[in-house]
Amino acid sequence: MNFTRVLLRQIKPNKGVSRMYSAEAAAAPAASGANITIPVSEGSAKPLNPKLDSIVNSIAGLNLLEVSELSSLLKKKLNLPETAFVPQMAAGPARSAAADDDEEAAPKKVQTAFKVKLMKFDDKQKVALIKEIKNLVEGMNLVQAKKFVESAPTIVKEDIPKEEAEKLKEALTKAGAVIEIE
Repeated sequence: MNFTRVLLRQIKPNKGVSRMYSAEAAAAPAASGANITIPVSEGSAKPLNPKLDSIVNSIAGLNLLEVSELSSLLKKKLNLPETAFVPQMAAGPARSAAADDDEEAAPKKVQTAFKVKLMKFDDKQKVALIKEIKNLVEGMNLVQAKKFVESAPTIVKEDIPKEEAEKLKEALTKAGAVIEIE
């Protein structure tokens, strides 16, 4: 225990601080109660720091030009880059008419995924169409293919490339179906 005291004195020497015993120790917290802050429980709201509260109220009272000046002064004072605080919404209204013309001249979105839709079919070629659907659509047996064909209009395949959609349309058209590609 003596070793610990010596070690603590070497690490943190006492500078004019005397030890308090019994009566002095009991009176000390009451005298210095203003310096001690009581931790706040997790469920309750944290008390506001009056200094920060006054700063927030002052900033809230500024107009847009004053906020801009404040922002530039803080950037200078804290050595922050100019792009650090530029909001993305600021770029929206500042667009020029030339930018709008460029967007209109740009090509529209190119469709890369297509749907093949069976609209109707020829009753005379119904059996051939059922067999063709069974062969072209994976995981479909003859009964499912029959129900599928009879439920027209229905989507045969979705999200397929244009080449595959064209081949599917050609095969089903030969089997007596009216096909639409979307």
